[in-house]
This record gives sequence, C-alpha cells and structure tokens, in this order.
Amino acid sequence: MKDFEFHRPASIQDAVALVAGTAGAKYLAGGQSLLPVMKLDLAEPPALVSLARLPGLADIRVDGGTVAIGALCTHDQVARSADVAKAIPALAELASHIGDAQVRNRGTLGGSVAHADPAADYPAAVLGLGATIVTDRGKHAADTYFKGLFETSLAEGELVTAVHFPVPRRAAYAKFAHRASKYAVVGVFVAETASGVRVAITGAGATVFRSAVMEAALTTSMTPGALDGITVPADELNADAEASAEYRAHLCVVMAKRAVAALR
Repeated sequence: MKDFEFHRPASIQDAVALVAGTAGAKYLAGGQSLLPVMKLDLAEPPALVSLARLPGLADIRVDGGTVAIGALCTHDQVARSADVAKAIPALAELASHIGDAQVRNRGTLGGSVAHADPAADYPAAVLGLGATIVTDRGKHAADTYFKGLFETSLAEGELVTAVHFPVPRRAAYAKFAHRASKYAVVGVFVAETASGVRVAITGAGATVFRSAVMEAALTTSMTPGALDGITVPADELNADAEASAEYRAHLCVVMAKRAVAALR
C-alpha cells in the first residue's frame, strides 16, 4: 500500500470539494471494497476522504411508499431495521446475508452501490425494486445506473448520499453464495411492483441485469412453475473456478424459482 493523505471533512460540500481538488482521490465509507484493493496495489489513490462524520447519511426513513436509506447505513443496520423489515422484508433479509459479521458492521449501502461489484447483493435489490440512487448532484434511475464491470453512471467525484427503494407488493431474494466470501455466485431478486414484475440477477454476468423472459413468464403466473423450460444464455456469463458459465445459467433459473417461492 502506497502513502496517501487522509481527510475527515465535516460536510458533504467539503468532501466533494476535497475529491475534486485532488486528482485520483477517493471517498472512504466502510472501506470493505476500497481498502482490500489498495492493499494489493490495485488502487493507489493519493488521498482518502472519509465520510464517517458527515451528518444525515446514516438515516433510514419510510415515507409513504418509499424506503429512503442513507449511503452510510451499514449492512447490519439495514438488516436490523424494523422499518425496513416491515416495508421490504426481502431487503432486510438480503442485507443479513452479506459477507460475514465484520463486513456487515463496516460495509455500507452507498459504498456497495458506488463500487458496483458484479457479485454484490445490493445491486440486485436496487435494480429489482427499480430504486433511485441519490447523489450530491441529482438522481439516477436503477435501470440506467449499472453500466458494466465496476462501472456506473456516476460522474467523476459524484457522491452517493442515499438510495430510495419503492415498496413492492411482494419481493424475495435467493442467492447461491461463494463458499468463502459469501458473494453471489448467482443471486436473483424478484419483485412484484406497482409497475409490474421485475427480476434482477447478480453474480452471473459482468454487471447486474434484468431478465425480460423471466419477467414475462412471471407476469402470466407468479409461480415457480412458470419458469419451467426457461433458459438463460451462457455465452455472456462469468466463468471461473467457482462455476462455469453454463452452471451459472442453470443457477439463474434455480435461484429465480426459489425467490418466487419465498415471495412475501
């Protein structure tokens, strides 16, 4: 790990200004994504700007049909929130199975959404629920936010401040987890929303994506059996020591069926 400057600003405006004023500077939230890559010298930011003391970024609010979760809320905070569990139980359940206890107590929603790891769990909920990512500069719709491998629609230095999740009629998440990291080899989030059925798949490809064929089948019949005979093309899916692309394609359907069976 190379030397770097460390800043602890007192406001969002100061944090944004510090990152804008130093080329290559990075925001630091829980550090569960950034610090490991720095230790491997895969990232060498000249400055880290801590978000730890910024006010208003660790709140959870339910406002009508929306659950607004601050970017600094930890996975454990989301998992234990009575408000989240009541409004979107699938989201609380998803958060409770991220990594291990240490990761859940340090990792944050904003950090996960900004990092956009292709095997992370939160992107499936963000896309599956049609959430809105709120930043210091505006808002991003989930359907256009995830662009590719570790790539989002965030501009350079743009800071995620919250994610607004619409409350669905029913939703569930099913994950086949990596044995060590607990990242999703394949995870599927199914939601029955006011605007229709949404199915988001994480872990299988270069980024989280929706399955139009599954959504169409479940719109006709919201049952696991509606997915019988559906196949997910393996040609653009990930292949590694944990699972081949063909196995991931198989898991997409299996996890989708499990999520439908668990809808509530």
